Amino acid sequence: MKKVFIVTGEYSGDIHAAKVAEALKNSDPSIIIEGVGGENLKAAGVKLLENQKKMGAVGLSPQIIFNHYFLGKKIVDYLTKDFKPDLVLLIDYGAFNLSIAKFLKKAGIKVFYYIPPQVWASRKWRINTIKKYIDEVLCIFPFEVKMYEAHGIKVHYCGHPLVSQLPQPANRDEFFLKHGLDPNKKLVSVFPGSRAFELKYLMNVFLKTAKNLQKKHPDLQFCISHAPNLSDELYNKYLKDTDFKVIKGENQALLSVSDALILASGTVALEAALYSTPMIIAYRGPYLFYLIYLLVRCIKMVSLPNIVSGEKIVPEIIENQVTVDNITYNIEKILYDRDYRENNIKKLRQVKHLLSDKISSKEAANEILKALQS
Repeated sequence: MKKVFIVTGEYSGDIHAAKVAEALKNSDPSIIIEGVGGENLKAAGVKLLENQKKMGAVGLSPQIIFNHYFLGKKIVDYLTKDFKPDLVLLIDYGAFNLSIAKFLKKAGIKVFYYIPPQVWASRKWRINTIKKYIDEVLCIFPFEVKMYEAHGIKVHYCGHPLVSQLPQPANRDEFFLKHGLDPNKKLVSVFPGSRAFELKYLMNVFLKTAKNLQKKHPDLQFCISHAPNLSDELYNKYLKDTDFKVIKGENQALLSVSDALILASGTVALEAALYSTPMIIAYRGPYLFYLIYLLVRCIKMVSLPNIVSGEKIVPEIIENQVTVDNITYNIEKILYDRDYRENNIKKLRQVKHLLSDKISSKEAANEILKALQS
């Protein structure tokens, strides 16, 4: 029996990992799969060596570095001494996964990387680490193929997982009725991020913007998306003096029924584009991190719809530009400038056509199965 070990670090990666695990099991029920992940991977029948909760953080605090070091050591020791897998599948979470890839490769373990680090966006030198320690890259953007091939790295294009995994748009009338929303008002939804530090830097300015827009435009109503991996207590800290509706665990439905979106940068922007929902991206964090980002970035755009399309479809408001006035102006333009709105929606629809209609998780699973059989 063949053995596969999966390592992923954040909520979105856990979802993608579970889909690949299910596809592997469906094709070959005899495969033994263990891993590091979250509840989705566990629900897919994967035995967890460790829950990803220790990994779901970004930064350089001593605690994060401590957790990552000892978790990495635990994984490498277990794989080299006990489990001895035929293949390790790394998914997303670049800094951590590349750090353990080095030790796995030295131990003679075959290593595949699904949803690899976006080296085309920043820190391009990481492609040398990928070439050295990764046997095959399973990429999700079509433009990545030529880049990896140019560096002599074995690569297979799987298509973007969101294209096949994203649910159909929710029924607007039913959603509004369920959550007590006014069907005669436009809905602006706020997605402040899925990490605690993102809420720290973005939530207050997003809420002030919502209050400002609501005061100026009585025809607007607002919902706040609650990331399922963050606690109610954390949200209550910011929302205690507001009456905005908080929607938890219905991200895709909320994206699909909204008239406009205020988003932190991330995969959620691509989800919104696939629903053709107009949005603005606003993002800021520790200023030192931003300065470092300016030094290592390879492209000028930050949101995936803009990167995929090659043009600035989505307004990007970054760091010092993240103000109530700037966000307000762009949301008003989306909602009340008819020509701009129609053109924006048209361009967002084109993003989906640029991505493959492949079922990404099945493509990844098939490549893994081929490697296991060779």
